[in-house]
Amino acid sequence: MPTKIDMAKFAKFCKDMGFIYQSSEIYGGINGFWDYGPLGVELKKNIKEAWWQDMVRNPPPGPDGQEIRMVGLDCAIIMNPKVWVASGHVGGFADPMMDCKASKKRYRADQLEALSADAGGKTVYFAYPKGDDEAQKVAGKKAKKANAKPGATVAVMSIPDLIAALPIIVGPDVEEAGTLTEPRAFNLMFESHAGPIASEENKVYLRPETAQGIFANYRNVLDSTRLKLPFGIAQVGKAFRNEINPRNFTFRSREFEQMEIEFFCHPAESMKWYEYWRDLRKKWYSTLGVKSENLVPREQGKEELAHYSIGTTDIEYMFPFSDEPQELEGVAHRGDFDLKAHSAPPPKGSGNDKLNYFDEERWNADSAGRSTNSFKEWLKTSPPAADVEKYQFTPHVIEPSAGADRFTLAVLCEAYTEDEVPDAKGNKETRVVMKFHPRLAPIKAAIFPLVNKDGMPEKAMALYRSLKPHFNVFFDDKGAVGRRYRRQDEAGTPFCITIDGDTLKDDTVTIRDRDTLKQERVPISQVRATIERALTPGC
Repeated sequence: MPTKIDMAKFAKFCKDMGFIYQSSEIYGGINGFWDYGPLGVELKKNIKEAWWQDMVRNPPPGPDGQEIRMVGLDCAIIMNPKVWVASGHVGGFADPMMDCKASKKRYRADQLEALSADAGGKTVYFAYPKGDDEAQKVAGKKAKKANAKPGATVAVMSIPDLIAALPIIVGPDVEEAGTLTEPRAFNLMFESHAGPIASEENKVYLRPETAQGIFANYRNVLDSTRLKLPFGIAQVGKAFRNEINPRNFTFRSREFEQMEIEFFCHPAESMKWYEYWRDLRKKWYSTLGVKSENLVPREQGKEELAHYSIGTTDIEYMFPFSDEPQELEGVAHRGDFDLKAHSAPPPKGSGNDKLNYFDEERWNADSAGRSTNSFKEWLKTSPPAADVEKYQFTPHVIEPSAGADRFTLAVLCEAYTEDEVPDAKGNKETRVVMKFHPRLAPIKAAIFPLVNKDGMPEKAMALYRSLKPHFNVFFDDKGAVGRRYRRQDEAGTPFCITIDGDTLKDDTVTIRDRDTLKQERVPISQVRATIERALTPGC
């Protein structure tokens, strides 16, 4: 269980340090949108690069020891709206929405809870967004204020179970009951228009996920590469969902970035690949510094599964703002739903019959005893469907879908540490240190001249310039070395390298480890190799 963090204090720290800013803050901000500052953009970039390196360029061997074939895509954010009709997003991508007639705010009905109070023999409910501790405290204060019976229990209720009681529910941002509307379906996709006229014919959508661009390009990838099943197509990119109630800092946002894989495999082998990706993705987070006890993989029950899902594992993280684990990633066995949906006849699908897969190697291997080597000619003999499916079939898909922004938030929460270290005089002082894994740290090393004289600044600058082409490094010659250490601790820099008088004599430097505070002398010629070892995957 992670240590609870004061999220208001934490958000201020993230802003002050240049990790995350409220978008368009000078105009009052806009709910659900965030900007990454100088440190934040490096952190998020390192997360995406680690994912791409470990999952796309160099994934571990498959369940049978075979090499994993992976390629990437970068699809357009706006696609033909028929894509979203075929995928089901236009017709079914909706949440139950409730409006407050007094505050003019909007809430997801399935994300509201309510506290009940007995006010003079009458029950009143006080609603708040689920998982929002501050809002729950406010609801509790309202409930206690209205409670005419001292000592009465305050029970947590679910709003969907209280629809009939709407007249006696006090909304999250009001004092009077009866202001919430009945839930109604609300499509989460942002609408826009392509072209000069904002007409129904020109309506398009900002993509709510990156997966459909991969499915729409499945045949293009097959035709332009030499890929054979099983193989994966990966994409990192922006997605947009018009969340009714963005909250918990960046956790639930309206603009976010996904790191997603669609792994195509033979239906008979799909469960094996589902288990492979599920286990691999669980392990990956731990290799980047997330404590295993804070990771809570959870297999979805049958009642939770999406209609197309054969199985789904949610990899959840115990964020400090919640009493329950929250989703970082979903690993879903999507079956053949998507490719069949996009190949279906119009008006729902594209009518493209090439979204299946022909196993040419198996066809050629089984050529003995056949009267023809042409698959098309063989089909004219009306072979049994089971025989046809040996060679031509719709692949099953395993989808590991991770949130780059959610993992960035998890990394920030996991790294945030307040501890005590000795100052120059040996006295204990409190410091904030961001204990990032070196692969993810925004700045890999800071270079300090001990004093600004005797050739130390020149020597330090020469080392800085030699490392700069290889890592994001920082040069700092302002203030006492102790204060410079503290600044880099707050930024999460794993190594501080000091050039001192001995450097001028023997060409060695002092490297200080952020977490252990251990200092060791290292020849300047070995500094780069020392940093590279810490950045090697698996270290």
